[in-house]
Amino acid sequence: MSKFYKVWLIFDPRRVFVAQGVFLFLLAAMIHLVLLSNPSYNWLDIAAAKYERAPAE
Repeated sequence: MSKFYKVWLIFDPRRVFVAQGVFLFLLAAMIHLVLLSNPSYNWLDIAAAKYERAPAE
């Protein structure tokens, strides 16, 4: 564990953090789209039904 810092000698930290940020953003977008496609977790239709509005098409 004391030589773990050497990994940054191999990988550029800026590229690693940018790649991690892009990956996490795409993962979050995918999770949201999967949940919106499921009727029981679609918070847009649930809110529309709660306030007696027409569901989103």
